[in-house]
Amino acid sequence: MTFLPNSLEARDVAYYFHPATNARKHEEVGPLVIESGHGVYVRDDQGKDYIEGLAGLWSVAVGFGEKRLTDAAAKQMGQLPYYHSFGGKSHPQAIALAERLLKMAGGRLAKTQFTSSGSEANDFVIKLVWYFNNALGRPKKKTIVARQKAYHGVSIASGSLTGLPNFHRDFDLPRPFVRHLTTPHYWRNGVPGESEEAFVARLGAEFEALIATEGAETIAALIGEPLMGAGGVIPPPAGYWPTMQAICRRHDILVIADEVITGFGRTGEMFGSHKYGIDPDIMVVSKALTSSYFPLSAVMISDAVYQPVADNSATIGTFAHGFTASGHPVGTAVAMENLDIIEEKDLVGRAKALAPRFQKRLAEFVSHPLVGEARGEGLIGGLELVSDKTTKAPFETPGAVGARILDLCQAEGLIIRAIGDLIAFCPPLIITEAEIDEMFARFGRALKVV
Repeated sequence: MTFLPNSLEARDVAYYFHPATNARKHEEVGPLVIESGHGVYVRDDQGKDYIEGLAGLWSVAVGFGEKRLTDAAAKQMGQLPYYHSFGGKSHPQAIALAERLLKMAGGRLAKTQFTSSGSEANDFVIKLVWYFNNALGRPKKKTIVARQKAYHGVSIASGSLTGLPNFHRDFDLPRPFVRHLTTPHYWRNGVPGESEEAFVARLGAEFEALIATEGAETIAALIGEPLMGAGGVIPPPAGYWPTMQAICRRHDILVIADEVITGFGRTGEMFGSHKYGIDPDIMVVSKALTSSYFPLSAVMISDAVYQPVADNSATIGTFAHGFTASGHPVGTAVAMENLDIIEEKDLVGRAKALAPRFQKRLAEFVSHPLVGEARGEGLIGGLELVSDKTTKAPFETPGAVGARILDLCQAEGLIIRAIGDLIAFCPPLIITEAEIDEMFARFGRALKVV
């Protein structure tokens, strides 16, 4: 493609190295440049509007162009634009948000620390779990168990937790401290004649076998998304989380809930943990915490985790971890206002009320010859595309059909996410019934072309 000299597209190709992008293809086709947004819509530099069917990156809960959030950021910038949390320093917004999150999450969670992204948060969680076990005199208890197709970030440590091959390939990941269990996807991984209950029992037995082989004294934690997001929008089979959590409790293994996508209403409950009966020792949140208007994440930990960590910090003289922007005043102020909006507009209840319509419209595409399964929960869903519906066989060139549909959707004025040949939908929680219908109508027109 030829770009106009000095255009945004030409300058982007010349200077901007994009994440999660085929760099050579990008040089040929250039970027989709988004200049503004309002509600569930965004607009490109040519004036074309799109329904943002993935809420940015699973995250803009309150929609685009929410003036209350920009006003909250401006007010805080004028009052205290930055301060840190090192050496016991604090500020009102971080204190208020730490308290508020713990009250919202409930369960055994007792303390909050802030980071700036899900990757940073999960990286911190790994260090925290290691520090915790060293404090208890358990130097061997360091292995973290994750799942295939999990997504927990892209740093060296959090990227090791992630169970997606392209996030490992040629990055020398995963590192040796991680073990990956079978993806809890009954439709894809259940064997012929196996009931969902038997499938869950088999996955539990796999976890027990890993513990028996490696020794419970080496397994520190199990980390999981309540509903798997970037690995393919995979809700857990019935009974999965109670089974896995019970195994953890028997073997003194911490339970870590990665709520970066599922937190703040996406599943129709405030947290995915509430939806699926998880009582985590550690919970990670980000994305919809600020609707991604500001980079912010939080790690909440139980008192049982905090106490030995605090004791060890006294022994050493400090807990030597943190970031320049930990608990940033602007980010925490935006988060407080964002949570006010979520609660005042009852966006959690809204997601629950709209879920039947959303999931019904999604399921209508199962009749298409390329759609193998429709799945989801609340206002998140996915369509898995296959070359043969009976055998569930993938396409000869994995990802090619998904990429084609993504391009056709953009032509129709819809932005979705193609995860290989899985099409993901995750619109802002403010979406209306009419906008749900329009989103799927645009997708349907794109699918007809394929």
